[in-house]
Amino acid sequence: MNGFVRRYFRELSVAAALAVVLTGLAVLAPAFFQPQPLLSLLTREAPTLIVACGMAWVIIARQIDISVGSQFAVCSVCAGLLAASGWPLPLVLVASVLAGALMGAVNGVLVAGLGLPSIVVTLATMVTWREGLRWQRQGEFVNLPADAQWFGLTQQAGQLALVGFAVLLLVVFASAMRRLALGRHVYAVGADAEAARLAGLRPRWVTFGSFVLLGALAGLAAMMNLVQSPQVDPKAGTGLELKAIAAVVVGGVAISGGRGNLWGVFAGLLLLACVAPALTHLKIEAYWEKAIQGGIILLAVVADGIRSRRNRV
Repeated sequence: MNGFVRRYFRELSVAAALAVVLTGLAVLAPAFFQPQPLLSLLTREAPTLIVACGMAWVIIARQIDISVGSQFAVCSVCAGLLAASGWPLPLVLVASVLAGALMGAVNGVLVAGLGLPSIVVTLATMVTWREGLRWQRQGEFVNLPADAQWFGLTQQAGQLALVGFAVLLLVVFASAMRRLALGRHVYAVGADAEAARLAGLRPRWVTFGSFVLLGALAGLAAMMNLVQSPQVDPKAGTGLELKAIAAVVVGGVAISGGRGNLWGVFAGLLLLACVAPALTHLKIEAYWEKAIQGGIILLAVVADGIRSRRNRV
């Protein structure tokens, strides 16, 4: 039992903090738990959860991708244009995922193939994708056909479908990272790429695959976001990379790589997502939202640094 607590101390701490916040809201603002507003909150965060799963994979591999918000925007606009031209939604979904995977592959080639720093590469591609999209669209929204919203279902059914799918994907990826060889390879490369290479693994391919996976998930998340609105904003995904990285770091994934799990990421995302509606229900000024979220992220980073120092001693 003690070994379990020590191993998952960060994740358990985040879960405990989330439980405290939810308990406080239950006492002070019970309206927060009304079914429809709560379902709407979970639906809005479902695309972010999908992206955060991919971001966790990349960070555990000791890399980072700050271009994912721009990838999300490009996939959103491409999917919107295809849907508006009459493509069936399943084909639009496939195209969006492939577009994201292609952009992820560009990052993967530059980082894994050429050995360039991921922060520099993804900063460059972030600006390239975003500015290219801005030049092409000039701020013009994409109008979607009526049957694209909620996949043609009622709003509540569509929301339940999106949330259920996001949770199912979380379960699949969390299990894969722990039980499949590919997941263990990511942890090994993130912990020590040279040791992983000497053990017969291929760190470059693991790194490349991590970026491709994140890009594909960005395309999937873009589609999940697209069906929630009658229009596609070319500025979609602005700040998404920061939200995903924050959820990952708060959830206990080591920014130095090699450690963390997706259940902690899920708890971290929920904790950060509760801040804004909690302030609204408690009638606290909205400008405190970023300060509180920043404080949570800072505490998580400090805790990770302390833990890393203790492990080295």
